Amino acid sequence: MFGVKKKKQPPIRSLVGEGMVVDGNLCFNEGLRVDGEVNGDVTAADDAAHSIVVISENARVHGKVKASHVIINGEVHGPVHCSEFLELQPKARVTGDIRYEMLEMHAGAVLGGELKPLRQADKPALKLAASKEVREA
Repeated sequence: MFGVKKKKQPPIRSLVGEGMVVDGNLCFNEGLRVDGEVNGDVTAADDAAHSIVVISENARVHGKVKASHVIINGEVHGPVHCSEFLELQPKARVTGDIRYEMLEMHAGAVLGGELKPLRQADKPALKLAASKEVREA
């Protein structure tokens, strides 16, 4: 819309079903949905530059979560690293530090950790709308 092209999300091909408990690390390509419990890290494969993980309302992850697009509506006890877009839905409960490129946080989400953007700058550069001048904030 209005000339902005959205990237097509990768398909979700893997599922940790409700009632299922996985003890160990999960490495996935493209997309993963967690409806159960994972006691270990949940990470996209190194060659999965565009990946998505969905942690649903009743899901729990005790470990690191790493993908390019992360949607959380359940519990995560561990760090979260998101290289593109992180969505924290209303029932999200995260205990751990979060690194993100872009963040959308819904009312009701609870965080127990530090939010850090991947592009860390002491003073962000501001581009003035009326000119091409860039100033330090």
